[in-house]
Amino acid sequence: MQNKLEMLRIFYTVAESRNFKDAAILLGISPQAVTRAVKELEQQRGEILFYRSTRQMKITADGERLAQYARQAVNAIDGLLMVKPQQKSDEMRGTVRLTVSSVFGRKFIIPALTQFSLSYPNIVVDCTLTDTHSDVIDERIDIGIRFGFLPNNRYVARELAKIHFFSVGAPELVNKIGIPKNIDELDSFPLTALIDHKTGRYWPWNFKDTRSFTPSNPRFITDDVEAEFQAVLDGVGFGHIPSFLAQPYLNSGRLVQILEDNASSSWGLYLYRPQRGPTSLRIRTLFDYLAEFLSQKCSL
Repeated sequence: MQNKLEMLRIFYTVAESRNFKDAAILLGISPQAVTRAVKELEQQRGEILFYRSTRQMKITADGERLAQYARQAVNAIDGLLMVKPQQKSDEMRGTVRLTVSSVFGRKFIIPALTQFSLSYPNIVVDCTLTDTHSDVIDERIDIGIRFGFLPNNRYVARELAKIHFFSVGAPELVNKIGIPKNIDELDSFPLTALIDHKTGRYWPWNFKDTRSFTPSNPRFITDDVEAEFQAVLDGVGFGHIPSFLAQPYLNSGRLVQILEDNASSSWGLYLYRPQRGPTSLRIRTLFDYLAEFLSQKCSL
């Protein structure tokens, strides 16, 4: 029988990384040992903690609740066994660097960071708002928050929510030129595009049927989501806009949704940090704070 604390630590690592294999790498044990520990914990509790299939794994509601308690328990034990009072005080000083997409950062992250700064006045928060992809390892960034991709196993990642995108246009534009009847007609209409200047690529429009479209000759190009959104509102062209921006304007009639039969697929919103040895207490504290804040506040 597994040591109960070790079993809880294994479960918590799986819950945080959302992947059995990545958890095994982090813990330095075999994937089989991770699987056995989780199964034994499920048997002891009489609960299913993860839904598992050949393609994906998803934590259950029971698993989420246990993960909250497990985080507190594991951090408390680590603090008692590994961190002396003065060392802990020292680790709660210094700078934490993070990067987040600009519009999402202004809407959700800045309010969280200001509250965190008031609660932890000795921690300096250095936040970069950008819609350009940042390599958090090469750029020595401690925490990243972004949507649209699943970070690889170089990161400890946590999916917080799903973000939907809508293909939309202004009513004035629709009345003037009509709407595309299908995805193949999009390029014959004026479009906006979000560009990643590091790669030189436009963000694709992804749809539920796994089809993907990338504008070939957009009328308006920017690396800022809010700037693209404003261009769409002003009738410059049709755009692919995140739901947390578009939905209020769809409700009020200031935007019209197009291609409703080809609804957008959802993109994950990820909070992640590099796997580069022991993580300082101040980084773990902000990481857990943001995870809890966003899981409660985000309605996307």
